[in-house]
This record gives sequence, C-alpha cells and structure tokens, in this order.
Amino acid sequence: MKLHRVTALVLRHLYLYQRSLPRMTEVLFWPLIDLLLWGFVTLYLQRFQANLPKFVTFFLGALILWDILYRAQQGISVSFLEEVWSKNLLNLFVTPMRPSEFLAALLTISIAKLLTAGLASAFLAWLFYSFNLFVLGLSLIPFVLNLALMGWAIGIITMASILLYGQEAEVMAWGLAFLVQPVSAVFYPVSVMPAWVQPIAWMMPSSHVFEGMRAVVETGAFPVEELVKAFILNLFYLSLALSFFYRNLRVVKEKGLLLRSGTE
Repeated sequence: MKLHRVTALVLRHLYLYQRSLPRMTEVLFWPLIDLLLWGFVTLYLQRFQANLPKFVTFFLGALILWDILYRAQQGISVSFLEEVWSKNLLNLFVTPMRPSEFLAALLTISIAKLLTAGLASAFLAWLFYSFNLFVLGLSLIPFVLNLALMGWAIGIITMASILLYGQEAEVMAWGLAFLVQPVSAVFYPVSVMPAWVQPIAWMMPSSHVFEGMRAVVETGAFPVEELVKAFILNLFYLSLALSFFYRNLRVVKEKGLLLRSGTE
C-alpha cells in the first residue's frame, strides 16, 4: 500500500468540498436535522409524559402522513434526476413538449408514487401495529392533499435548483424536505418549540396539517381552520416554486446551461 496514492485520492475528494457549497452543507446538515428533530421529540416526551395515552397513534399517523409529503417531493425530484442521469433532459426540451406538460407528467408520477407508498404504509401499520389510519375520517383527504401540495412545491424548487446549478445541487433532492421537518410539528406540537421558532413553524403548511391530525385524534373534530391555513400557504409556496422554475428555465436557455444540465 502506497501512502501517496491514498493521500492523492483523499485530496481529490477534499477539493470537491472546497469548491462546492452543497457538498459542504451536507456534512453538517444531517447531524443538525437529527439533533433538532429528536431533541424536540425528547422535550415533548419529558413535558407530557403523564398525558400521552395516544402518543403511539400520533407517532404512526405522523410517520405515514410525513411519508406522503416526502414521496410527493421525491416523485418530482427523482423523476427529474432520472432524465439528468440518463442525459435525456436536452432531448426532451428540444421536442415540442412544453414546460407545463413536463411538469404535468412529473406530477402524475408523483401522485402514483405517493398513493402506492401511502396505501402500503397504512396497510403495514394496520397489520403490525393495529393502527387504522382511516380513523382520521374525511379529514384524511384534505390532509393528504395539503401534504402533497407542499411536497410538490419542494420538489419543483429542487428541480429548478438542479436545472440552474447542475448535478452538484442534487443533494437537495434527498435533504430539502427534511430541512423543514423539525419545524413542521410532525411528531410533537408547535408549543414544544422555542418561542422564537414557533412563528417559523406556523409558516409551514405541514405544521397546520399535523396539528390538525392530533386534534382529530384527540377530539374527533374536523380541523377546518388548520386546513384552510395550510391550503392558503400551499398556494402561496406553490406559486413561488413555479415562478422559480420558469425563471431558472429561462435563464438556463438564455445562457446555454441547458446543454450542461442535460449532458453532464
């Protein structure tokens, strides 16, 4: 074994991190997300340990609903990356296919993936843990819709970023959704978070969905207010995401960057 060869390969990878903000961010990203997420879960358990008769229901319901959001995002992001990895992106955009048709196709794939994953998760939760997701009743439909809309917004932002910055930004496809998870009140209520974090949490459509889910489990009441707030926020973020995508698409066409994105 020659030390200089090992050193050369190590330096080769270190130089990549030196010039790539996405790669450098990834080093700190996952430890930070894990610390925040499970730290808040721990606080929740400590503060409410005497009054958590439905914690298992909260937790399993939250897991399934969060996976719906994540699959909605992945359905767009990973499907787009498939075109990049296969070097087919340029071929698509030289055809008469419009950007809106391209997005519609990715949304259709996303719907198929989230429905498949959601039904499979619900069945396994019932089989192994006797948890029935449909205990949420009719509120399950707007819950899923709002989480899907948020997942699509994140997916479109991810796709637009990869389009502009190239494949080094593809780490966003795996991590961007988890960036908002600690402030989405998935496994714990917003009240557990520090006071200065709570306004940020209320800006997330997902926070309203998961707070609404806990309200349904506890009281059985339909969370109209939470769902309306989530829907309004989703429309706002989805509009921003679409604007960001069309802007980036125009920029890469004007600067000739589409050739790089489609063939690198």
